[in-house]
Amino acid sequence: MEEVVDIDSNLVDVDDIIREMKASGGFTAKKFSLGVDILERMCSDRECLRFLSFPACVMATGLRGVLRDLVKEKLFDVVVTTTGSLDHDLARLWKRYYHGSFELDDRELHRKQINRLGNILIPNESYGMVLEDRLQPIFSEVFRERSEISGHELVWMIGKHLGKEENRGDSLTYWAYRNRIPVFIPGFFDGAVGSQLWMFWQTRRGLKVNMFLDEQKLSDLVFDAEKTGAFMVGGGISKHHTIWWNQFREGLDYSVYVTTAAEFDGSLSGARMREAISWGKLREDATYVTIDSDATLALPFMVAALKKRLRVK
Repeated sequence: MEEVVDIDSNLVDVDDIIREMKASGGFTAKKFSLGVDILERMCSDRECLRFLSFPACVMATGLRGVLRDLVKEKLFDVVVTTTGSLDHDLARLWKRYYHGSFELDDRELHRKQINRLGNILIPNESYGMVLEDRLQPIFSEVFRERSEISGHELVWMIGKHLGKEENRGDSLTYWAYRNRIPVFIPGFFDGAVGSQLWMFWQTRRGLKVNMFLDEQKLSDLVFDAEKTGAFMVGGGISKHHTIWWNQFREGLDYSVYVTTAAEFDGSLSGARMREAISWGKLREDATYVTIDSDATLALPFMVAALKKRLRVK
């Protein structure tokens, strides 16, 4: 048996602390540390196609910078997310979001035309209004030369147009375009960007966003991969679409899942990765862990430790 070791509270290096969490044997702390170990193995495996999935809410916070850098530095090959992630990434390029509180008066906020996302405040002018002003001209340029496009190519085309922005480097969408990393959004119309696209379609009925092309691209990527791994932040459609496609190759080889959802209600978001083995979405011999944590707390430390380890190699 492995002995439980006390954590040295004098440590200042993030990776050193995370390594000691593993030796401590302490509940979620050990899983937290194991997650970094698995990410290190996944990102060091040259045969592995790496998926990154996450929900929109985290893009409204400073965690956007951590996720953007994973794409900017090409640590992942595929992104699966929701339209809201695109919404917040673009809106924050052009306008600002603000600190708030979970306890604010939502009726008063509504009268002031301020939307609350947890403890983040998003004025109407920083969301729907600015997205309409900026996206409609972009759509006009994108569809001037073609009437049919896949979802991930549309994301790339938006990213291409961000090249004109002075602060383009802040955007995950821009770096996905620059690095040709496909961003798959299976629920494309469930958000402001999708609504703006629908509005654009009102006067251009020949326009087609062909989601079959996205599924074909995913199929090609999965079946061409020797191995696959996924870093999944939160559940919902982003998590499911990632594991759904990987079942067709008998499951993921690596998986790190960060969630705050409970398992008892049978939800996909609450389902631990071990459940995915029964569906063939995770291989029986896979290396995996489920970490019970708020992503905004866990990811900055996990990614900082991961990047240090990869630099050392």
